[in-house]
Amino acid sequence: YAFKKSIDRFIKSYESYLKEFKKGKVYFSKDHINKIFDHLEDGDEEAIQKLLNEGQAKEYPAQDFKKSFKTDLENDLKFLREIQKKWLTITRDPKLDEFIKQVFSKNSEHSVLKKNKLIVFTEFKETADYLGEQLNQHGKVLVSTGGHSSHSHYEAIIENFDAKARHQKEDYRILIATEVLSEGVNLHRSNAVINYDIPWNPTRLMQRVGRVNRVDTSFKDIYTFNFFPTIQADNIIRLKEIAKTKIQHFISLLGTDAKLLIDSEEIESHELFDHLNSKKTIMGEEEEESELKYLKIIKEIRHKDINLFNKIKKLPKKSRTAKKYHGSLENTQNQLLTFFRKGKLQKFFLKGEELDFMTSAKLLEAERDTAKEKILNDFYEKLEKNKEAFLKLIDQEGSGLETTRGQNSSIKLGKYLKIIDKRQLTEEQEDYLKTVIERLNDGSLPEHTIKVTLKDIETECKKAGFNSLKMITVLQKNIAQELLKEHIVESSVDTKSPKEVVLSAYLIKP
Repeated sequence: YAFKKSIDRFIKSYESYLKEFKKGKVYFSKDHINKIFDHLEDGDEEAIQKLLNEGQAKEYPAQDFKKSFKTDLENDLKFLREIQKKWLTITRDPKLDEFIKQVFSKNSEHSVLKKNKLIVFTEFKETADYLGEQLNQHGKVLVSTGGHSSHSHYEAIIENFDAKARHQKEDYRILIATEVLSEGVNLHRSNAVINYDIPWNPTRLMQRVGRVNRVDTSFKDIYTFNFFPTIQADNIIRLKEIAKTKIQHFISLLGTDAKLLIDSEEIESHELFDHLNSKKTIMGEEEEESELKYLKIIKEIRHKDINLFNKIKKLPKKSRTAKKYHGSLENTQNQLLTFFRKGKLQKFFLKGEELDFMTSAKLLEAERDTAKEKILNDFYEKLEKNKEAFLKLIDQEGSGLETTRGQNSSIKLGKYLKIIDKRQLTEEQEDYLKTVIERLNDGSLPEHTIKVTLKDIETECKKAGFNSLKMITVLQKNIAQELLKEHIVESSVDTKSPKEVVLSAYLIKP
C-alpha cells in the first residue's frame, strides 16, 4: 500500500515539475518541494515567496537547463506510469492476512497477541493509516502518526496504553504508530511490540521496545514480534541479514538483556548502562554520569529485592536521615539537602540554593552498610532556609526566567531565545518558539535536553555567529514537538497542590 502511494506521489511531483518547467520555472527544495507544488495548486504565490525568502527553496529559470533535462523528466514520468499501471492489478496482501490471522483468529499461535494490548510500529504513515482502516473491521484500533496531533488524540493514547494514566480506559486494545511514538511516551499497559516492518537502523527497534519495557511495568515478560520480507524479496534487499548483523555488532559492543530480532540472537552483557552513562557517550564529553545509572539501581532493586522496593515506596513524607559525607562540599560545615515537591514541580535545595538532580543524587548516594548519624540541633534552621528558597522559587515560577536559580542552563538558553528575530520566522516557527519559551519558564523541559540544546547553540554561535534561523533549526533538532505536548508536560506548578517536604539528608563533614 505504501509503495503504491509513493508511486502516486512521484507521478504527481513529476507532473507538477513539468508543468512549471513549461512556464519557465524550476524549483529546488530539499524538504519542501511538495509543499511548493501544493501552494501552486492553491494559487498561493505568497507562501511560495515566503519559502524562497527564508532560503528553504530556490527558483531558477528553465532556460538555464539543458534541453535533455525536460526529456529525462518525461521519460521518468512515463516509466513511473508503467509501474503504477502494473501495480493496479495487485490487490492481494498476504502480509496483512497473516497479521489478521495472528491477532484475531482462533488459529493464532500466540495467546499474547489475542488477549493483550498491542503496540504495532511501522516505518510509514501510509502503512499505519492503511492498517488502521483494515483492522477497524475486526475491532477498534487507534492510529498515531505525525498527522494525528490533537490533544484529545494523545489523551486517548495515554488513557488506553500508559499504565500511570490517572484515568485508564479500555476503548482500544491495539495502537498502530510510526516512529513519532518510539520515544517519549510510556505505553506499558502493553507488553507486546509488533514490528510490522523492520527499520534499517536497529536502534529504532530498541526505542520501540523501550515504550513498553519500563521500570514500573507489571509484566514479567516483554514480547517482540517481527515481520520479515519474503525469501525472494530479502534475497534482493538483504534487510534481515543487515539488521541482524547491525544488532549483533551493537550487542557485542555494549551488551543487552533481551532478544530484539530473532530467537537465535545471542545475549551478551557488557555493562550496557555503564557505557551509556558516560557524558562522552551522550554528549561527547568526559567524566559526567547520566541519570541512567540511578535508573539501573531502581530497576535492580525492583526485580531483585521487592521488599526493599516496597519499603522505599511507603516512606512517609518529611523523612529525614543523617550521614557522613566525604565528598567535596564548598566548605567544611555540615549541610542539609532537602527535596521539595508541589504538583509537578520537584526541586532539591542545599544552603538555600537549588541543585540539579545529578549533584543531589551523588550527595544522597550511600552503601547499604552506611552508618546512620545523629541529626544535630541546627537541622530546623537549615530546613527553614531551604524552604524559604523553594517558596520564593514557586512565587517567581512562571513570571519569566529571572528566578533565584542563578546563571543555570535554563536562564542561559532563555537569553538566547529572547534575542531570536521573530520577523525572520514563519508562523509555525514563531508558535513553536513561543511554546518552547513557555515550557522553559514553567520548568517542564528535561534538564538534560536543556543542556544539550544550550551546548549546540553555543557551538553554532562560536562557529558562525548568532543566526535566528540557525537557532530555530538547533531547537527543533533537540526539542521535539512531542516534548511540548500538554498531556506530557502539563503544568509544573499546581497552585492547588500542597507544598511537600519529601525528604531531607543531613550531611555531616567528618
